[in-house]
Amino acid sequence: MKAIRQFLIIAVVLATNLNLCASDDGLRHTTDVLCLLPDATALGVSIAKHDTEGLKQLGLSTATCLALNYGLELCIRKDRPDGTGHHAFPSTHTAVAFNGSTYLMKRYSWKWGVPAYVVSSFVAWGRVKTDRHDWWDVLGGAAIGAGSAFIFTRPFMGNVDVAISPTTFGDRAYGLTAKIQF
Repeated sequence: MKAIRQFLIIAVVLATNLNLCASDDGLRHTTDVLCLLPDATALGVSIAKHDTEGLKQLGLSTATCLALNYGLELCIRKDRPDGTGHHAFPSTHTAVAFNGSTYLMKRYSWKWGVPAYVVSSFVAWGRVKTDRHDWWDVLGGAAIGAGSAFIFTRPFMGNVDVAISPTTFGDRAYGLTAKIQF
């Protein structure tokens, strides 16, 4: 697990350092790839943890995210700032990135979520910097991605043992004792 998290951090550092001096075209291609990193990491972590319930949640949130995103793009038909199309709102790259990040944060905690949110924020910034989107486009994409994951994702409980047993407290007091070990 640490290897995946370290890979995520290294990818952000490399992408940031390489693209600060790169052309807008290089930055655009980097955001094309990095937008998939949070979802790919989420998929890898879920598989590594044998979390089949998490895989279902990730699938539902990603499908919802993409359906909402493409549906809005078809209905709104907003021009891109660079004039290359009529599908600027919402940003699909940002939606996909924030979907994976929110899944990681909600399912596996901030240790996974924070680095993923750094990647997602970089993707959103890169899409605006290269004139593929404006801030409203990436904010809309982030809301759709995060909202989809937030609706379907539940925290991972891992190896949790729960024991509930009847208990007596003196002659006339009865109750239940619960023990949760994680």
